[in-house]
Amino acid sequence: MNLQVIAGPDGKWLWVSGELRGAVHDMRAARIWGIIRALAAAGLLTLADKAYQGAGEHVLTPYKGRGKPESQKEANRAHARLRGPGERANAQLKAWRILRKLRCCPFRAGRIAKAVHTLHLRETASR
Repeated sequence: MNLQVIAGPDGKWLWVSGELRGAVHDMRAARIWGIIRALAAAGLLTLADKAYQGAGEHVLTPYKGRGKPESQKEANRAHARLRGPGERANAQLKAWRILRKLRCCPFRAGRIAKAVHTLHLRETASR
């Protein structure tokens, strides 16, 4: 199952997509949901993983390949540090047991993920 998540710099979930088959590449999923176009239209600079290379100038991805010069390695380390809160947001979503142990049609996972997002927002708002 492929779910796309947008998280803020503080790691707060901003948006969760519906479900797509797991075989769908992340870049294709982002295009299907209109994420790339919406971020470009909003003028937001976005940090993403290597799967999103070629998404546009506003989407920053780490350098690929082996034998990179030290400057590119350092840039990748800085990129990973900045993406950390977003990755924690993904981990929080995966921590919900209902998404790990689905006992229903996988095509309902998107609605379940959106419900989890709503519950998470309510839980964090009460703190």
